[in-house]
Amino acid sequence: MRRAFGLLFVGVAISVGSASILSEIAFEHQDPIYYYGIIWLGSFAITFGAVFGKFRHILPSVRGRMKNSVKWSSPVKAINGLCWAAPFAMIGVFPHFYQYLILLGIGLGNASTYVFMKKFSGLANHEQIIVGAISLVAIPVAVFIDTSFVSNQTVAVIVSRLMIAAAYGTGGIYALAAKK
Repeated sequence: MRRAFGLLFVGVAISVGSASILSEIAFEHQDPIYYYGIIWLGSFAITFGAVFGKFRHILPSVRGRMKNSVKWSSPVKAINGLCWAAPFAMIGVFPHFYQYLILLGIGLGNASTYVFMKKFSGLANHEQIIVGAISLVAIPVAVFIDTSFVSNQTVAVIVSRLMIAAAYGTGGIYALAAKK
Protein backbone atom coordinates (compact mmCIF):
# COMPACT_ATOMS: atom_id res chain seq x y z
CA MET A 1 0.00 0.00 0.00
CA ARG A 2 2.83 2.41 0.85
CA ARG A 3 4.50 1.63 -2.48
CA ALA A 4 1.24 2.39 -4.30
CA PHE A 5 1.01 5.82 -2.70
CA GLY A 6 4.71 6.37 -3.30
CA LEU A 7 4.15 5.81 -7.02
CA LEU A 8 1.05 8.00 -6.94
CA PHE A 9 2.91 10.84 -5.21
CA VAL A 10 5.94 10.60 -7.52
CA GLY A 11 3.53 10.66 -10.47
CA VAL A 12 1.91 13.82 -9.14
CA ALA A 13 5.35 15.38 -8.63
CA ILE A 14 6.45 14.58 -12.19
CA SER A 15 3.15 15.81 -13.63
CA VAL A 16 3.05 19.08 -11.68
CA GLY A 17 6.74 19.78 -12.26
CA SER A 18 6.64 19.15 -16.00
CA ALA A 19 3.34 20.97 -16.49
CA SER A 20 4.67 23.97 -14.54
CA ILE A 21 7.72 24.25 -16.74
CA LEU A 22 5.79 23.68 -19.97
CA SER A 23 3.15 26.23 -18.91
CA GLU A 24 5.86 28.80 -18.34
CA ILE A 25 7.28 28.10 -21.81
CA ALA A 26 3.80 28.47 -23.30
CA PHE A 27 3.35 31.74 -21.41
CA GLU A 28 6.67 33.11 -22.65
CA HIS A 29 5.71 32.21 -26.23
CA GLN A 30 2.30 33.83 -25.71
CA ASP A 31 0.54 30.66 -26.80
CA PRO A 32 -3.28 30.50 -26.73
CA ILE A 33 -4.91 29.99 -23.35
CA TYR A 34 -6.25 26.53 -24.25
CA TYR A 35 -2.65 25.28 -24.42
CA TYR A 36 -2.54 25.37 -20.62
CA GLY A 37 -5.37 22.84 -20.36
CA ILE A 38 -3.68 20.61 -22.91
CA ILE A 39 -0.37 20.92 -21.08
CA TRP A 40 -1.80 20.09 -17.65
CA LEU A 41 -4.08 17.26 -18.79
CA GLY A 42 -1.38 15.91 -21.07
CA SER A 43 1.26 15.97 -18.34
CA PHE A 44 -0.90 13.91 -16.01
CA ALA A 45 -2.08 11.55 -18.77
CA ILE A 46 1.40 10.92 -20.12
CA THR A 47 2.96 10.48 -16.68
CA PHE A 48 0.34 8.10 -15.37
CA GLY A 49 -0.01 6.36 -18.72
CA ALA A 50 3.67 5.80 -19.47
CA VAL A 51 5.40 5.67 -16.11
CA PHE A 52 2.62 3.90 -14.29
CA GLY A 53 1.35 1.47 -16.91
CA LYS A 54 1.05 -1.01 -14.09
CA PHE A 55 -1.06 1.46 -12.12
CA ARG A 56 -4.12 -0.74 -12.48
CA HIS A 57 -2.30 -3.32 -10.35
CA ILE A 58 -1.72 -0.87 -7.52
CA LEU A 59 -5.12 0.79 -7.77
CA PRO A 60 -6.73 -1.70 -5.34
CA SER A 61 -4.13 -0.73 -2.71
CA VAL A 62 -4.90 2.97 -3.17
CA ARG A 63 -8.63 2.27 -3.02
CA GLY A 64 -8.16 0.14 0.12
CA ARG A 65 -6.33 2.92 1.93
CA MET A 66 -8.94 5.46 0.91
CA LYS A 67 -11.76 3.24 2.16
CA ASN A 68 -10.44 3.74 5.69
CA SER A 69 -11.73 7.32 5.63
CA VAL A 70 -15.23 6.12 4.72
CA LYS A 71 -15.51 4.69 8.23
CA TRP A 72 -14.85 8.06 9.89
CA SER A 73 -17.68 9.93 11.59
CA SER A 74 -19.45 12.67 9.64
CA PRO A 75 -17.87 15.54 11.64
CA VAL A 76 -14.37 14.13 11.04
CA LYS A 77 -15.10 13.72 7.32
CA ALA A 78 -16.41 17.29 7.23
CA ILE A 79 -13.29 18.69 8.93
CA ASN A 80 -11.04 16.71 6.59
CA GLY A 81 -13.04 17.87 3.57
CA LEU A 82 -12.84 21.49 4.70
CA CYS A 83 -9.09 21.21 5.17
CA TRP A 84 -8.83 20.11 1.55
CA ALA A 85 -11.54 22.26 -0.02
CA ALA A 86 -11.71 25.54 1.91
CA PRO A 87 -8.36 26.92 0.74
CA PHE A 88 -9.23 26.05 -2.87
CA ALA A 89 -12.65 27.69 -2.49
CA MET A 90 -10.97 30.82 -1.16
CA ILE A 91 -9.20 31.22 -4.52
CA GLY A 92 -12.46 32.69 -5.83
CA VAL A 93 -12.36 35.34 -3.10
CA PHE A 94 -8.60 35.98 -3.15
CA PRO A 95 -7.43 35.12 -6.68
CA HIS A 96 -4.14 37.00 -6.30
CA PHE A 97 -3.12 34.62 -3.52
CA TYR A 98 -4.00 31.43 -5.34
CA GLN A 99 -0.46 30.02 -5.33
CA TYR A 100 -0.41 30.26 -1.53
CA LEU A 101 -3.96 28.93 -1.16
CA ILE A 102 -3.08 25.88 -3.26
CA LEU A 103 -0.10 25.19 -1.00
CA LEU A 104 -2.38 25.69 2.02
CA GLY A 105 -5.01 23.27 0.66
CA ILE A 106 -2.44 20.59 -0.11
CA GLY A 107 -0.71 21.15 3.23
CA LEU A 108 -3.83 21.16 5.41
CA GLY A 109 -5.47 18.38 3.41
CA ASN A 110 -2.55 15.98 3.64
CA ALA A 111 -1.80 16.87 7.27
CA SER A 112 -5.41 16.42 8.40
CA THR A 113 -5.73 13.16 6.48
CA TYR A 114 -2.56 11.89 8.16
CA VAL A 115 -3.81 12.86 11.64
CA PHE A 116 -7.27 11.34 11.09
CA MET A 117 -5.89 8.17 9.48
CA LYS A 118 -3.56 7.70 12.42
CA LYS A 119 -6.18 8.46 15.05
CA PHE A 120 -9.23 6.72 13.59
CA SER A 121 -7.80 4.07 11.27
CA GLY A 122 -4.53 3.24 13.03
CA LEU A 123 -2.46 3.98 9.91
CA ALA A 124 0.65 6.15 10.01
CA ASN A 125 1.08 7.30 6.42
CA HIS A 126 4.26 9.28 6.95
CA GLU A 127 4.52 10.18 3.26
CA GLN A 128 1.30 12.13 3.65
CA ILE A 129 2.50 14.20 6.59
CA ILE A 130 5.74 14.84 4.71
CA VAL A 131 3.79 16.29 1.76
CA GLY A 132 1.59 18.30 4.12
CA ALA A 133 4.48 19.67 6.17
CA ILE A 134 6.58 20.63 3.15
CA SER A 135 3.59 22.33 1.54
CA LEU A 136 2.84 24.33 4.69
CA VAL A 137 6.49 25.30 5.17
CA ALA A 138 6.60 26.32 1.50
CA ILE A 139 3.99 29.05 2.07
CA PRO A 140 6.25 31.47 3.96
CA VAL A 141 9.12 30.53 1.64
CA ALA A 142 6.96 31.37 -1.39
CA VAL A 143 5.78 34.62 0.21
CA PHE A 144 9.38 35.56 1.01
CA ILE A 145 10.53 34.82 -2.55
CA ASP A 146 7.54 36.63 -3.98
CA THR A 147 7.97 39.76 -1.87
CA SER A 148 11.76 39.91 -1.62
CA PHE A 149 13.25 38.75 -4.90
CA VAL A 150 10.49 38.64 -7.42
CA SER A 151 8.16 41.33 -8.56
CA ASN A 152 6.76 39.11 -11.29
CA GLN A 153 3.64 37.15 -10.28
CA THR A 154 4.40 34.51 -12.93
CA VAL A 155 7.71 33.58 -11.33
CA ALA A 156 6.08 33.39 -7.90
CA VAL A 157 3.44 31.03 -9.26
CA ILE A 158 5.95 28.70 -10.93
CA VAL A 159 8.06 28.62 -7.75
CA SER A 160 4.96 27.60 -5.75
CA ARG A 161 4.13 24.88 -8.28
CA LEU A 162 7.66 23.54 -8.16
CA MET A 163 7.41 23.47 -4.35
CA ILE A 164 4.26 21.36 -4.69
CA ALA A 165 6.13 19.00 -7.01
CA ALA A 166 9.01 18.83 -4.52
CA ALA A 167 6.62 18.08 -1.64
CA TYR A 168 4.91 15.23 -3.49
CA GLY A 169 8.24 13.96 -4.83
CA THR A 170 9.76 13.88 -1.36
CA GLY A 171 6.73 12.10 0.11
CA GLY A 172 6.68 9.64 -2.78
CA ILE A 173 10.39 8.85 -2.53
CA TYR A 174 10.01 8.36 1.21
CA ALA A 175 7.12 5.94 0.64
CA LEU A 176 9.07 3.98 -1.98
CA ALA A 177 12.18 3.80 0.20
CA ALA A 178 10.37 2.98 3.49
CA LYS A 179 10.72 -0.58 4.71
CA LYS A 180 7.19 -0.80 6.05
